[in-house]
Amino acid sequence: MAESNLSARVKGGGCASKLSPKILDQVLSRIPRQTNPAVIVGFDTADDAGVYQLSADCALVQTIDFFTPVVDDPFTFGAVAAANALSDVWAMGGRPLTALSVLAWPGSGDLEVLEEILRGGAEKMQEASCVILGGHSVSDEELKFGYAVTGTVDPRRVLTNAGAQPGDALVLTKRIGTGVVSSALKKRIAAKRDVDAAIQSMLTLNRGACEALLPLGPHGCTDVTGFGLIGHAREMALASGVTLEIDTAAVQFLPGALEYSRQQAYSSGLRNNREFAFCVVEARVELPPEIEALLYDPQTSGGLLAALPEAAAGQFLGAYPAAYRVGRVLERGAKPLLLI
Repeated sequence: MAESNLSARVKGGGCASKLSPKILDQVLSRIPRQTNPAVIVGFDTADDAGVYQLSADCALVQTIDFFTPVVDDPFTFGAVAAANALSDVWAMGGRPLTALSVLAWPGSGDLEVLEEILRGGAEKMQEASCVILGGHSVSDEELKFGYAVTGTVDPRRVLTNAGAQPGDALVLTKRIGTGVVSSALKKRIAAKRDVDAAIQSMLTLNRGACEALLPLGPHGCTDVTGFGLIGHAREMALASGVTLEIDTAAVQFLPGALEYSRQQAYSSGLRNNREFAFCVVEARVELPPEIEALLYDPQTSGGLLAALPEAAAGQFLGAYPAAYRVGRVLERGAKPLLLI
């Protein structure tokens, strides 16, 4: 990171990215699966969160997410970290209840900066009606922050990435591009207006999208975060046994994202995502490099990607105007993802 950003301010020199999905896929495939009838969703399908049934009408949703700073302002970083961690619960159709903070902090770091990070996270959690119960911290030269979040969901109405059905419409609730905007910020080439737009997107909770979606009978859902649109679409297609057709011309990008992509403001996460997922993609259109790269761009606090009945898609877009259609679900074809 550049010296003027938040990590440099607290003497954390590195910039950690999400672990490569290729590495995770290889390792997790060799981990023995536990058998427990109460587990509705485990790690078998690379879903957003785990779900454990407590009773006929109540199940726990559990998730954790933390990362290094993606913005310079400590208060905003804390709030973005909270919004990002909360998102997985809404992606499963659940309601967040409690959270535990996860913090790696340099021992010589400015305590006023730390206070602002925690304050930003706390205010966003309060906005989500989610109670922080405590947390855990370690001394580390590289700043990392996030939350483990627990929520509840009706076990009969859990949304997973394995439910997409042929004939469904695919909708997305946020624009793409937070990764390249963040990288452009670190390279000091990002315009303030573009950074502000990306921050506003990251700070927007997915609660409203979830609440608008649930009454319409969605079949599948995931949130688009570190593995990018293609990476998370890959998980949904494989888990559901279908092909997701994505209309690349319909995908919307954050202000400045295309320009920063042209300037190759890419993170290692983008390269890892492309290396992992390009083999499951069939492209029937020749994409400009800057657009193709953005489809793999790792997102922070991204939107929900949902598969819902065609008849309900229009209702959802009317109820949640920020959402837009990006494709449809097909019977499994030659490859899990089809770009048109």
